[in-house]
Amino acid sequence: MVTDIQAQMDVLPGLDPRAPLLHVDDLHVEFRTRDGVAKAVNGAEFYLNPGETLALLGESGCGKSVTAQAVMGILDTPPAHITGGRVLYRGVDLLRLTEEDRRKVRANRIAMIFQDALSALNPVYSVGFQMAELFRKHRGMSRKDAKQRSIELLDQVRIPAARERINDYPHQFSGGMRQRVMIAMALALDPEVLIADEPTTALDVTVQAQIMGLLAELQRQRNMGLILITHDMGVVADVADRISIMYAGKVVEEAPVHEIYGRPAHPYTKALLESIPRLDLKGRQLNVIPGLPPALTDIPAGCPFRPRCGYARPVCGQQEPPAYRIAQHRIARCHFIREVLGV
Repeated sequence: MVTDIQAQMDVLPGLDPRAPLLHVDDLHVEFRTRDGVAKAVNGAEFYLNPGETLALLGESGCGKSVTAQAVMGILDTPPAHITGGRVLYRGVDLLRLTEEDRRKVRANRIAMIFQDALSALNPVYSVGFQMAELFRKHRGMSRKDAKQRSIELLDQVRIPAARERINDYPHQFSGGMRQRVMIAMALALDPEVLIADEPTTALDVTVQAQIMGLLAELQRQRNMGLILITHDMGVVADVADRISIMYAGKVVEEAPVHEIYGRPAHPYTKALLESIPRLDLKGRQLNVIPGLPPALTDIPAGCPFRPRCGYARPVCGQQEPPAYRIAQHRIARCHFIREVLGV
């Protein structure tokens, strides 16, 4: 499905069709609580092009979901506060838009599949009502037309007997089917950017593969940019074009997927890959990353990964490493990249 860029520009002036689809530039988000200021995102930066899949990968608490919520404009303020940076959609900074203009982008141009489908869906309304509401509110459709379009979307995400199930409630669907409903709702208004936050959480391996295959197929059909948020290195290996590794709210390495898996340039990336169970290492002890991610209210000086890093030297506690460009589409934040790469 081809998106009409000119129609978008009429709704949201200033869009540049030549600019990256999405560019998160030096984004900072903090949560001001009674226990202190938790710096959840500390200069996150990445970009996304049409038809591309970017995986945001890292341990729980590294800032992946908060970054996505900042892009969507759905952070609760307070306690969350965006203290710096830009979120550029085709050259327009979403953080500077009025709430009315932001609503024109949300769901229409940038949509999100949330981590827990059962919590994201309203349990007291039927699936059909919740889907049709999108078309009535954003497209001005009649109830009849909105219901018909909702049935077509459920068919598209391969929910059996969609016409009969349109009036069912979320609890009447299995976990995999609820996730398909969430995908259908996210795609309802033909967004250019789809953010999938842990879309396969709590699903068995077979259903995970079905969901990821469905997302890839729909992405090809619509030429969408897809941001896949996950902590599962195995899930992204077959679907991502590029990977951004996040740690303590910052992207510490970004590279095409084959370069990340072939020759990681950051110690954290290398440690993540070495912790993946492998059939050829059967019977051996599984590698683990020592320690825990830093408390966001007390991120250590210098490199935040230093307390857990086997390559750490005194300089790592004194100077935060900049983003070194290794190749045209590859960066890493480490003082000892050459040593990690083995060159």
